[in-house]
Amino acid sequence: MTNRTHRSRVLTTSAAGVAAAAAIALSLAGTATAESSARAAGSTTVSPAGHYFAAKQSGNVVLKAGPLTVTCAVSTSQPAGSGSANQIPAAPNNTNASGPVSGTITAPSFESCTSNVPGLNVSIATSGTWGISIQHGSPITANLSTPSGGLVMNLTGALTCTGTSGAASVGGTWTNGAPAKLAYAESSVPVTITGGAGCPTDITSATLSAAYDVSNVTDPAAGLTVTA
Repeated sequence: MTNRTHRSRVLTTSAAGVAAAAAIALSLAGTATAESSARAAGSTTVSPAGHYFAAKQSGNVVLKAGPLTVTCAVSTSQPAGSGSANQIPAAPNNTNASGPVSGTITAPSFESCTSNVPGLNVSIATSGTWGISIQHGSPITANLSTPSGGLVMNLTGALTCTGTSGAASVGGTWTNGAPAKLAYAESSVPVTITGGAGCPTDITSATLSAAYDVSNVTDPAAGLTVTA
């Protein structure tokens, strides 16, 4: 799912996730994908249907690009209060009989970020529509998608460098619970770094490591569950 172009690569998490990333909150709607083995993917159900979620980092979010390491102490993704971001859809759309359940999340924030280079200041801005795709299995997988330009990292001080994200898919895992757990362990992402002398502009990939607690905002006692 990664779109790599000469002008658009990623220096990001997530999620994260990142995040991530990652973040990260989960908004889920059904979509099917093929397994690498060419067998049909199994069914996936995310519960409780219609509930909103929020994600908060557990520990630090770590981004590595060659010799450069950036560590962020705060990363969250919150529902906007309306709309489908960070929301499990109502039944039956929270179930996919032959693949993952996928949807959008609010772009995660990344704050209190530092680097391993003395005198280097780090700031990260995120935007656009991010996504999550969850497939039941052993383990349960949770892939984070980031849009082109969805994350911009600025480095100032000892160096002046910029990393701008491109479209990417970052592999992660999910664990049921209250809160549920979302994890990305040195997940690889494409990267473009630009800037002056000393910036690692020759580096074309980075890794994201992050863990998030994902809570049920609608009913905190209910938790989050992914089943077949």
